Amino acid sequence: MEISGIISAIVIGLIIGVLGRLVVPGRQHVGVLWTVVVGIVAALLGSAIAAGFGVADTKGPDWIEWFIQIALAAVGIAALDRTKARR
Repeated sequence: MEISGIISAIVIGLIIGVLGRLVVPGRQHVGVLWTVVVGIVAALLGSAIAAGFGVADTKGPDWIEWFIQIALAAVGIAALDRTKARR
């Protein structure tokens, strides 16, 4: 993986993580670094799931893939917030 791929993964992960945080109601006790990490993982998993369903490559924007990625990020942020709240 080249440096441009790493930078784009971080930027896309940040966007997906922030959108995932916006979906989760209430205040989350998750830092920016964890938001980016959850976003990157959600983006990768969401792309793989979308490819598995055959909706990753469409003409125009890949709305279904974005929806899957944001939903996974919201679930990840909520789960991480619950584990941090228990401490």
